[in-house]
Amino acid sequence: MSVAGNNSVSYLTVDEDAAGQRLDNFLFRHCKGVPKSHVYRILRSGEVRVNKGRVAATYRLQPGDVLRLPPLRLAQRPVAEVVAAAKERVELPLLFEDDALLVVNKPEGVAVHGGSGVSFGVIEALRQQRPQAKFLELAHRLDRETSGILLVGKKRSALTALHDMFREHGAGADKRYLVLVRGRWMNAVQHVRLPLYKYLQDNGERRVRVDASGKPAHTVFRLLARWPGMSLLEAQLKTGRTHQIRVHLAHLGFPILGDEKYGDFALNRQLAAAGLKRMALHAWRMGFLHPLSAEPLEFIAPLPANLRTYIAQLDAQAPREFSADTCPAILERQ
Repeated sequence: MSVAGNNSVSYLTVDEDAAGQRLDNFLFRHCKGVPKSHVYRILRSGEVRVNKGRVAATYRLQPGDVLRLPPLRLAQRPVAEVVAAAKERVELPLLFEDDALLVVNKPEGVAVHGGSGVSFGVIEALRQQRPQAKFLELAHRLDRETSGILLVGKKRSALTALHDMFREHGAGADKRYLVLVRGRWMNAVQHVRLPLYKYLQDNGERRVRVDASGKPAHTVFRLLARWPGMSLLEAQLKTGRTHQIRVHLAHLGFPILGDEKYGDFALNRQLAAAGLKRMALHAWRMGFLHPLSAEPLEFIAPLPANLRTYIAQLDAQAPREFSADTCPAILERQ
């Protein structure tokens, strides 16, 4: 399905692959280069119609729906640029693949999508890697600075099921992260329930803060290891709010090492000089039911070498004050 003519009104008929997708998400994908703010403006103004009528941005498309799109200017990147950039990540590590989904071990520093000054992302790389694939869409997101497990749907039915799973306030999937923080974390297990509020800074950057007017957010932290000035935690998401782990930890006074948005910026400069040039947050384990067969699945992405190296440096500098029984197996897994 494609937009016919950017300088005139276009009409699209929804097929099975797009069925069930939210209208705004469909437009973001098919109107590459158009700012999200403009997409929402043409939705609010009624310039986008479905079956000749106005609908909300959250409307879920049905097979046979006819969309009317107003003239749009698309600032598309040259195909050659996308291909060249995607080839840099053509060997994205895969943990699993079948007809329904891909499980990617995303490297840190790689965006999940191209855009906002990023020439390519995981999705662009996968599409170049699999030119025969008719459908590849993200089931959820990871921050560019975060490494680890990322799910990609290969069928609309699988993607919808995965979206429903993640929409269940985290109950549908067991998502766990490994995180290094500044400070001496003392509790073996700590439930953090602090509401999170999303806002935009004056420069347009998205930020999140703990605020009573925000949405409920629940993270379970488990202590794995502690040194005199640093701690290694496992963070289990019970909800899936934007920047949830990062903001909860920063609010409690335990910023993530290398976090350029919510971290200790002076410490981050010292860490970079010492060799840790990334945010120490890694999506290491996820368990869920297969979106089509309901078979129980669990995947593990071992801790990246750069984080293992830094932990070895901590061990060399000072003995651990605490180490959980499960810690050696987690750190030694390759």
